[in-house]
Amino acid sequence: MKKIVFTCCILILSGLGSAAADTQKKKNLSPVIYLLLSDSAPDLDCNSDLGGSAYIDSCGICVGGNTGKTASEVSCITSTTGQVWMDRNLGASRVAQSLDDEEAYGDLYQWGRGTDGHEKRDSQATDTLSSTDTPGHGYFIETNAWPMDWRETQNGNLWQGASGINNPCPSGFRLPTYTEWYTELLEWPNRDSQDAFDSALKLVLAGLCHSYQSKPSYMGSVGVYWTSSAGDYFSSYMMIEKGYADMDSAARAQAFSVRCIKD
Repeated sequence: MKKIVFTCCILILSGLGSAAADTQKKKNLSPVIYLLLSDSAPDLDCNSDLGGSAYIDSCGICVGGNTGKTASEVSCITSTTGQVWMDRNLGASRVAQSLDDEEAYGDLYQWGRGTDGHEKRDSQATDTLSSTDTPGHGYFIETNAWPMDWRETQNGNLWQGASGINNPCPSGFRLPTYTEWYTELLEWPNRDSQDAFDSALKLVLAGLCHSYQSKPSYMGSVGVYWTSSAGDYFSSYMMIEKGYADMDSAARAQAFSVRCIKD
């Protein structure tokens, strides 16, 4: 086997002749042969293309070039657990400057719905439940009837993964699972809102919308963050307030904050 490889290399080298040092001609060879002939580190991009233009964006994703991906729409942070997150709530105009920074509150989503306008804090409301996964309008769907879901027939499989049916996160991101949020919470020594803000995530007390009321309340008092995890009737969330932080579950017609995690 060694003799065959050596003979191949000799034939290729002899074919190059006096132009053996010509980098462009080397690049016309296969990547393996190019690496054998190169006398310096190969100029591969993050997609392993010779002379390619792909690059790593701020969220650690290889984009551009031949990847078929574009740069992330947001900036990212890495938490103490090693997870990469968006640096702000979905819909927020900036990274939080304080726990009650209104510009960092962002939107409030009913669990499982896409970005259709219902998440805006001044959205209009309707009491007509949706018969499909996509209501086809941007109204907040109000209900106080069991099981307090915006959908007539419940569907707990709308927000799982980056390819989730109604995943509202930017490309390459998704809703965190129950376990992923809980793992972050365990990193906070006092497990309260101040710890949440002091963490790399810079979480805020963005308030919530009750299932029966589209207008937000409790801003500056509580912050509630959806997970992608769903039970038989309700879905899980992580909540922070003064002196407290924990996991629980709630009706899907309620509207909470969304913080996306890198897939």
